Amino acid sequence: LLLDLGLDLGPDPDAVDPGAAPADDAILAVHPRLASAADLAVLMRRKGKPGFVVEDMTDLADFVPVPEVTLPDRPLYWLEGIDRGDDLLNWSPEEAAAELAARGRSPLTIHEGISWLLQRPEVLEPNACFMTIGSRKPKSRPKGAYDARTPALWISGGDGRDGRETKGAPKVGWCWWRNRHTWLGF
Repeated sequence: LLLDLGLDLGPDPDAVDPGAAPADDAILAVHPRLASAADLAVLMRRKGKPGFVVEDMTDLADFVPVPEVTLPDRPLYWLEGIDRGDDLLNWSPEEAAAELAARGRSPLTIHEGISWLLQRPEVLEPNACFMTIGSRKPKSRPKGAYDARTPALWISGGDGRDGRETKGAPKVGWCWWRNRHTWLGF
């Protein structure tokens, strides 16, 4: 599937083979080392429209996995038991991070969220989209602090800076860390 999307797996694709899927609902995730989130975003599709990154998120590459999220040391890896976090609609990312930790769940990174939509685009539905709070942008000071934004994946309304031509397209945007949204899970 990833080769069909145009993802370059190098001269020997078998060398990055993660093995057989551990479950029927498993998702193959692309490690940030293999491709940038911006490059993956344009591969997403919804109703024939390509995905995009909002124009005011030129620093998407600076959003990296938080220390609480451990990525396997391999270019491709499997994720199991993913859900959109619909039970956490109207929670802030700050509140949801604590709840996910209490449940023993790991939040999705932006790469994992996009990987999920590349394989299961139907997951992105109007009024039921999700944030990827496993990725944050570290600030230089104070040490351990993060940018106030968190990446999110939703459907463009085709208005504002997005432009009419993007209406209905999947998009990578951002939300404030302490804001709640009735239509975004985790």
